Amino acid sequence: MTDKSEEKTQKDVPETQEPVKEAKPKASKKEDELAKAKAEAESYLDMARRVQAEFENYRKRTEKENADYRKFATSGLVSELLNIADDLEKALETATDAEDNFATGIKAIRGNLMKILENQGVTEVPVDKGFDPNMHEALMVMDGEEDGKVAQVYQKGYLMNGRVLRTAKVVVTKKKEQEAAPVQDEKTAENEN
Repeated sequence: MTDKSEEKTQKDVPETQEPVKEAKPKASKKEDELAKAKAEAESYLDMARRVQAEFENYRKRTEKENADYRKFATSGLVSELLNIADDLEKALETATDAEDNFATGIKAIRGNLMKILENQGVTEVPVDKGFDPNMHEALMVMDGEEDGKVAQVYQKGYLMNGRVLRTAKVVVTKKKEQEAAPVQDEKTAENEN
């Protein structure tokens, strides 16, 4: 009987229910809403700051691109004028003493043209510092005392505001390798004797 009574008591005892959650006070709910609104406002402020920074970067980038465009907008015309400067220089090289007035006039015209080009930021590519594949185009290689020296300039190169407008066409030196004396085998040495 004890078993049945225990079963009965167990059945009569209601199972434990989940503890009743205490209702949060209204002030606490408002504090949560306020904290949530502050977090949301902070995220919007952060987003606005990021958009503003991106816009500033965009503005600076477009200003730089516009400045570069203005700086190099005339590069096509300048390239054509450099061909005329080259032609004038060739004419000066072929001028003889008999054509003194003619040579003086050509020299003055070329000088004026080069001043105009210099005002546009045009400078000659240096050839005395050695061969630089970014500024020089090697047409030939010849033996010399050092590697990478410019031996001869076929056509001058020019920079415009620091950017290569036309590469210099040059002949580059290469150090001559010393020929090693041929090593003779013992058998060939014996055959010769």
